[in-house]
Amino acid sequence: MYITSVKVHSEEYPTRRRYPFNIPALGNSPELVFHSAVAFFVGENGSGKSTLLDAIARKCSIHIWDKPRRHLAHENPYETRLADYITVQWADGSVPGSLFRAETFREFADFLDDVALCDPGRLQYHGGRILNTLSHGEAILSYFGGRYRFKGLYLLDEPETALSPSSQVACLRLLQQLSARGEAQFIIATHSPIILACPGAQIFSFDGDRITEVAYEDTAHYRVYRQFFADRQPFLESCPVP
Repeated sequence: MYITSVKVHSEEYPTRRRYPFNIPALGNSPELVFHSAVAFFVGENGSGKSTLLDAIARKCSIHIWDKPRRHLAHENPYETRLADYITVQWADGSVPGSLFRAETFREFADFLDDVALCDPGRLQYHGGRILNTLSHGEAILSYFGGRYRFKGLYLLDEPETALSPSSQVACLRLLQQLSARGEAQFIIATHSPIILACPGAQIFSFDGDRITEVAYEDTAHYRVYRQFFADRQPFLESCPVP
């Protein structure tokens, strides 16, 4: 365990009208306390889980690999400022870390491959293989298997995006193995009920007006999949269409 808590100082927000300060769960949850090496953030799209993950990365001085922003019409001066209003409590001093985002991994993998061509020794940090010679899902698992074997704080945003169900199981097993070694701490935003099944992990739900810690069986993800597989057609007929 490297970070033990994250405090959100919502009473100091500069506004409540603009993102990210208008997200209900982030305005009513003063502190998240971590006691497991694996913690999950779950919730519907727009609930704030990726937003808080990003803020934690910024507060911990973790580099964020991002695409250039082009939608100037939607420019928001507050967009990346949540980090200014949180406090991260370290157990015994800071450690290196990284932020994985599925949406930018292809471009990031290109960069890693270019570096590895100049310095082949760098391959050990992402599984020993040139990533973009692999499928998207294979490259992600190769990167995870290499990068996360080193001591650090690892933040992952929807790692399941390009992973098949069997690859999600492989990701889950890797999480178990690496967290058991006691050198890696993971905070993961996910929609995957497979990855969420990691034994002993904490699960923080962002659904509702505040962030709450919930059991695996009480997550919306688990309940939706259970109902779907139990009786697909009635369940589908009961779901609203966007």
